[in-house]
Parts: sequence; C-alpha cells; structure tokens
Amino acid sequence: MGAIVAIVGRPNVGKSTFFNRLIQRREAIVDAVSGVTRDRHYGKSDWNGKEFSLIDTGGYVLGSDDVFEKEIDKQVELAIQEADAIIFMVDVETGVTGMDEDVAKLLRRVNKPVFLAINKVDNAMREEDAVEFYSLGLGEYYTLSSINGSGTGELLDALVKELPDVEEEESDLPRFAVVGRPNAGKSSFINALIGEERYIVTDIAGTTRDSIDTRYNRFGFEFNLVDTAGIRRKSKVKEDLEFYSVMRSVRAIEHCDVCLLLLDATRGFDGQVENIFWLAARNNKGIVILVNKWDLVEDKETNTMKQYTQRIKKAIEPFTDVPVLFISVLTKQRIYKAIETAVEVYQNRSKKIKTREFNDVMLPLIENYPPPAYKGKHVKIKFCTQLPTPYPQFAFFCNLPQYVREPYKRYLENKIREKYNFTGVPMTVFMRKK
Repeated sequence: MGAIVAIVGRPNVGKSTFFNRLIQRREAIVDAVSGVTRDRHYGKSDWNGKEFSLIDTGGYVLGSDDVFEKEIDKQVELAIQEADAIIFMVDVETGVTGMDEDVAKLLRRVNKPVFLAINKVDNAMREEDAVEFYSLGLGEYYTLSSINGSGTGELLDALVKELPDVEEEESDLPRFAVVGRPNAGKSSFINALIGEERYIVTDIAGTTRDSIDTRYNRFGFEFNLVDTAGIRRKSKVKEDLEFYSVMRSVRAIEHCDVCLLLLDATRGFDGQVENIFWLAARNNKGIVILVNKWDLVEDKETNTMKQYTQRIKKAIEPFTDVPVLFISVLTKQRIYKAIETAVEVYQNRSKKIKTREFNDVMLPLIENYPPPAYKGKHVKIKFCTQLPTPYPQFAFFCNLPQYVREPYKRYLENKIREKYNFTGVPMTVFMRKK
C-alpha cells in the first residue's frame, strides 16, 4: 500500500496544474489505460523510485465566497486525517490571504510532514516576494512554477524523503475490499457475510485509517476482508462527502487484490461510483460490481437487468470485461455468488500464461491482422510474453513500437480476453523494441 500525499490550499493557486504535471509524468511511464482521466482528483506518481498516491483537493469547493472558508477547512481536515504528507500551495501573486492563514492555522497543529509550496515564482523578483510567507509559521518553503515545472524537483526531493517506506504484508490469503459510496450497504454486506451483527469500524472519522482486515473462512472460502464501512456521513455537503469517500477508497483499494464495488440500485452508477471504479482500475486491482438493493427496484421486467448492465458497461468503456451482479443484502440474494465471483477474479488476476503457448495463440492472429502502416512504415511483431508482475501485463516485441497506435493495442487486449479468461482484471499491453 503506497503513501498518500494531499495537495491543499484555497482555489485558484495552481493546485490542479501542479497535480496534472506530476500525474502526466507517471502516466507517460505506465501507458495508463485510456478512460481513467475522467477522475481528475486522484492519481499515481513517483519520484526517485518511490511511488505515492496524489490527491488534489481542488475542484471540490462549490458555493459563494461565504461558503468557501468553511468548506476549505473541512477539506484540509479530511486530508490531514488520511494523508501521509501534505503539500500546502499558495500563490505569490496575491500574497498571504486570510484563507491561507486559516489553512496554515490548521496545519500548524498537524504531526505530519507539511510542505509549503509557493506557486507562480518564475523570476527573481517573485523569489523575493515569497519571503512574506514565512509569516504563516510553517518554516521553510519551496518556490516553484506549476506551469513550467521549475522548482518542483526540490520539493519532490524533500517530499519523498519524508514518505514512509511501505512494505507489503506477506499473506497467502487474497484480500477483498468492499468499497463504494456511503449508504450503499457495505456494512450490511459485511455483516451478512460474517453472519453476525458486527459493526466492524466505528463511525468516528479516522478509525479505518489502516484498513481493518477481517478473516473470512466459511463455505470453502478463505480470504481477508478489507473493510471501508464507517465512512463518516456529512449530511449537508455533498462535495465533502465525495472527497472523504475517495480518500478512504484509496486506502482500501491499495490494500487489496479485488474490489467489491457496491452501489445502490435505486441511485444508479453515478459519478462518485464511477470515480471509485477508476481508482481500482488505475491501481490494477480486480473488480466485481455489485448492484445492491435490487429488491427495491420497482417495475422490473425481463430486460431490466440487462439494460441496467448495459448502462454500467457504457459508463466504464473501454474496460468493460467486468462482472456485474445484482444482489440484495437484506434478503441475502446472491451474496455468496458475489464471493464466488470475487474468488474467480482473484484467480484471473494471478493467472500466468506460458510464453510458448502465448506465442502460438497470438502470433497467427497478428499475422492475419497486422498493425496498420503508419507514415509508410510497416510494423512487424515477432515475439510476445506475459511479464512477471502481480497483475496481467503483456509485452509485444517489434521493429517499430512507436508506430503502434492505441486502437491496435486495444485489439490485442480484446484478443487476449477472447482466448483467456481475464474477466474483472485490468490489463496493460506494452510494445517493446526487439
């Protein structure tokens, strides 16, 4: 499970620009699955070989100027609870504002690394202006420019030194995380599986910081259940609730092998559920979508379930090879089928294909439908193999990997999925120089 870094600060100081700069660097390395950029508030980054998750708190604050101050305080408080380190961004052009001082007041009480980043410092004059930010009482600061990237290296050097070295716990048991937006039925689902009324975590914010594992060993199944129940309810502020859900989901998703994504059938596959889905996909975790409270859906007809599934698949394109189950925790309808499916997805995620067999299957398909010529150049793929990683990644070796476009990579992925069962598991296809 990686470290979490939160970027906080008032609106319009350049948080999102800085965030995008770091995420682009990471995406260029891993060839991120197309479609994941719909989630602009969460990303993976790395510096000097150390990976971390990045949370951008910008964009969540809505409302009038009177509301801004209260909501930013809440955002910072939530980031403080869940993050391992905090980057507090301010704007040298406007200088120290009342909102900056309020955020700094919260951060001065934090027993976590806080990095004061002064943005838009792109000349010597502004470097001198930055001195006034000492008044925030946060000690040393880092000057940078999110637009051109100057100064970001010094900040990231200092940041990664403070991030904890996280070692994966050794366990032969698969880890299944129950994730989803509040009130989707996560606690009830866990209680139904365990067979007792056990509210695994309290509703006090921060109690599931390290994701509680519960051993499940019944009906021939044995696994660890990573619980995210107990997400604090914020009845008045929708944006605050969404941010909190995402922060908790990041922790749980990084700590698991398979995500059981629970959604409320009466609310549908909305933006927040989709957001959590892409968190799991970007982290290359197995995914099972569980549509809960199906017994409450009125006017069901023969095709209702099929149409509902089609709407979900449309929302998660191009990664549509994901099982969708309709359950009712209240009546225990299909909850054990959900566990069976999660176990199958876990097995799919750890599946290894022998190189000889993989070449015998894929090379004839490639010969029948080779990559389209690009700029008059013809690509010839001669060899392919599955990489030795915890989740499915495949390398195809060819003469001109730079000329293989994204649609052809999707064609290869689709063919792999046709020939082998990788349902519920994200997959990466790399083109490599032979």
